[in-house]
Amino acid sequence: MKAIEYLEHTADVKFRARGRSLEEAFENAGLAMLGAMIDPATVRAEETWPVEIEADSLEALLYDWLSEILYLFEVELAAFSKFEVEIEEGEGGWRLSGRIRGERVDPERHFFDTEVKAVTLHQFEIKKEAADGGDEIWTAQVVLDV
Repeated sequence: MKAIEYLEHTADVKFRARGRSLEEAFENAGLAMLGAMIDPATVRAEETWPVEIEADSLEALLYDWLSEILYLFEVELAAFSKFEVEIEEGEGGWRLSGRIRGERVDPERHFFDTEVKAVTLHQFEIKKEAADGGDEIWTAQVVLDV
């Protein structure tokens, strides 16, 4: 399984993030979005930002998760390298409890390739697919406005 795959797109950044669980797919989607801007290997996991999100649908939950990461990146002036989530389905929809780990941006060490302006709903999807060996893989496809 390829955890993150960047795809061709004319003007924006498009990726697929996969996971053996829904949580792993969300974590890899966060890593893919940050990876479009900066090399996550240059980011130390020194601080933690908690995230709590509720949404009516799984697609809305993923959209809100990525939008929250982007918001924290812009407001906290921080870059991230580790994402941990727990996802639960309830009667009213979906709930994500997560932690994002990283550090404040250091211009001496952090070099940005691309500026992500927003998560879009264009070609946005999350689905469960059958994989080799009978396993199931969650795949999230996202286009980022740059």
